[in-house]
Amino acid sequence: MRLTAGAFWLTAAICSAQGSREDYERARSFSSRFGDKVYRDEVRPRWLDDGRTFWYRVEEGPEREAYVIVDAEKGERRAAFDATRLAAALASASGSEVPATRLPLGGLRFQDGGTRVDFRAFGKAWSCDLASYEVKEAPRAESAAASDSIPPLGRPRRTRRTGRETELTFVNSLKEELECFWISPEGERRSYGKVAPGQVRHQHTFAGHVWLIAGAAGRVVGVFEAPEDGGSVVLDGSLDKAVVDVESLRDRTRDGATSPDDRWKASIERNNVVVTDLKTGEAAPLTTDGTEDDFYEPRFFWSPDSLKLVVIQTRKGEERVIHLVESSPRDELQPVFKTIPYAKPGDKMPVPRPRLLDVAARKPVPVADALFPNAWEITDLRWKPDSSRFTFLYNQRGHQVLRIVAVDAATGEAKALIDETSKTFVDYAHKQFTRFVESTGEIIWMSERDGWSHLYLYDAASGQVKHQITRGEWIVRRVERVDEEKRQIWFAAGGIRPGEDPYYLHLCRVGFDGRGLTILTEGDGTHEWSFSPDRRFLIDTWSRVDDPPTTVLRNAEDGRQLALLERADASELMRAGWRAPERFIAKARDGATDIYGIIVRPAQLDPGRKYPVVEDIYAGPQSAFVPKSFGPTRRQHEIAELGFIVVQIDGMGTSQRSKAFHDVCWKNLVDAGLPDRVAWIRAAAATRSEMDLSRVGVYGGSAGGQSALGALLTHGDFYKVGVADCGCHDNRMDKIWWNELWMGWPIGPHYEAQSNVTLAHQLTGKLLLIVGELDTNVDPASTLQVVNALVKADKDFDLLVLPGVGHGAGGTPYGRRRLMDFLVKNLHGVEPRHEP
Repeated sequence: MRLTAGAFWLTAAICSAQGSREDYERARSFSSRFGDKVYRDEVRPRWLDDGRTFWYRVEEGPEREAYVIVDAEKGERRAAFDATRLAAALASASGSEVPATRLPLGGLRFQDGGTRVDFRAFGKAWSCDLASYEVKEAPRAESAAASDSIPPLGRPRRTRRTGRETELTFVNSLKEELECFWISPEGERRSYGKVAPGQVRHQHTFAGHVWLIAGAAGRVVGVFEAPEDGGSVVLDGSLDKAVVDVESLRDRTRDGATSPDDRWKASIERNNVVVTDLKTGEAAPLTTDGTEDDFYEPRFFWSPDSLKLVVIQTRKGEERVIHLVESSPRDELQPVFKTIPYAKPGDKMPVPRPRLLDVAARKPVPVADALFPNAWEITDLRWKPDSSRFTFLYNQRGHQVLRIVAVDAATGEAKALIDETSKTFVDYAHKQFTRFVESTGEIIWMSERDGWSHLYLYDAASGQVKHQITRGEWIVRRVERVDEEKRQIWFAAGGIRPGEDPYYLHLCRVGFDGRGLTILTEGDGTHEWSFSPDRRFLIDTWSRVDDPPTTVLRNAEDGRQLALLERADASELMRAGWRAPERFIAKARDGATDIYGIIVRPAQLDPGRKYPVVEDIYAGPQSAFVPKSFGPTRRQHEIAELGFIVVQIDGMGTSQRSKAFHDVCWKNLVDAGLPDRVAWIRAAAATRSEMDLSRVGVYGGSAGGQSALGALLTHGDFYKVGVADCGCHDNRMDKIWWNELWMGWPIGPHYEAQSNVTLAHQLTGKLLLIVGELDTNVDPASTLQVVNALVKADKDFDLLVLPGVGHGAGGTPYGRRRLMDFLVKNLHGVEPRHEP
């Protein structure tokens, strides 16, 4: 029986009198009510210079902390010192009150084999003898001991949290000037000054802030996250390799104007390449075919012997821009017109080609373009150490060919060393790894050719596969480190432990020959890890959405557990009434594939009532999105507090599973895994009487906005209410790289057929569209074109345009409140009541 609109409203009101001021207050206060109520959940090791000992500070409870020291070789964990005695001694020496449960120790360092600690407190430097507990004021150290060294992060990342105030000390032991950058929560690098060679910089910061130290030409020297108690970093070049080992950096060959022997300097003049003899000052052209429409770029790749030079010649493409109007600028009355470059699918793009130039002969060496006819990009250009050839990574437009091309330096002959092809797509942006092992003439390469993301070993001379390194129905998620001396690869794997969620990460090691595969982490959850400086020991932390973190010390050679360091205490969180998300697995549309998701319920769930179901959707093929680690205050909890059961699901077409699972998205983004999502929700509701499938809503932003509206348009019999924030509703309107990777190139009729604009006339449910007028990520016109189609189809809908706001308008306080209101009004059938 189908309910009329009036009957639906009445039934909803009777069954669920939600939307009250108290409901909204519970939603708004969720983070404050349940945040900071988990203790012993984090271990940040600070290794001493003996390589076997580390200490850390642990939160034991509200305003209660302890300091722990660990002998890694013995697997012994103990209190680092008597906190009561140290507090009393510091109070006596400083004349200040010092609580033993919250010692104000900054920059703590263990000295003299752990018999003395140096620290900062009350604006002064202090030293404490741990035998007598005598505290004395000490001169401020202008150098950092290894015991105080902060472990580097593997890769640059944005700041995720702001803790209490602290201080970092950067010690520049290099012969070059270094620059200190804070990486903001938005991912911006903001310079905070420079450190001259041999000098020290004391940088005020906050715990959790991420700092990047760069040398000449932006070279990353190290990346660090500030710990609660501050610390020091000696910048001596030893940290460079840590970053390189984790990330496959591009264009690592010297890319400068001056030749390695300092004899020549290259430049671009009138779109052509010119070299100047630095001894005589004589300048000579190496090319003459450069034009404004087909120019040489000012990036130079010199051969190690300085006899040859590679420069990229680029045929100009279309220069598309989008126009935005800032209606309400802060500093003036009149609107401001803005124009930004923004390439879209199908646009004519620049086409780069590498050109080989003979410096001595003052002429190009012809290289046929047959193996790189239509490059999306040319990257990772590198010379062989003996200057006999250079190689580069060719990514063909359409992303169905990824190829390493080798060019003979003498003849210009080009051949394909590695030729990765796919009938769908090669995910170059998220599943690509290349490592040249020059000492043995080999290449480590990532591929999905057997249906799973694995590593292969190639002969770098012939381009032949020597053998597959990893194999099985699991995936290599990323390569952590390549040890060429031991011929070992350390990597993160997903799905490698049978019976566990395939999205859980584990650390593994394998030999170049594929032998000796060792899983180094254990525990049914997703893992994070860090190493001792000499990589003999491993700090392993694992958790699940329904299980707080456990941290153990392991032997990094065999993964053997040496000590339990901390098991998180969530008792206060549970006493406060927190309810953990439920993990749930159901079959996909094919009836065979497992689909994973979570169910989030209101903290005050009444098991005798029925609740509307709301899906938080994001189906972007670039990753998977259902949370796997523990987090007490996720965004879904706030929505649930308004009287909803919130679900999040990774359907087919998302990443981090098999190639076949991922390929569902190809030329098919309209699918969004929706058949799997509907089947999953139905399966969950079949055994959970509190889930009311007559009232199902969906919300999402960006690609999730596209899918939220798509759910209403293509599955309107199931999804009745939707909120679509800043959606890329027509894949021809959005950024080029993301859309061509999944939807293919050239542009075909499927682009139009799958557009929410084309499908807008099918709307039957309640819809709220949200967009920011200054969105530079997704063209705001994409949302307005949906509006136009809905108007033409005479469909009712709600529209919220936020002035001065960019991407993610629905995540602003006002946008979030309007999203909540819309769900309450249309799924509970009541008017939201925010005030008494």
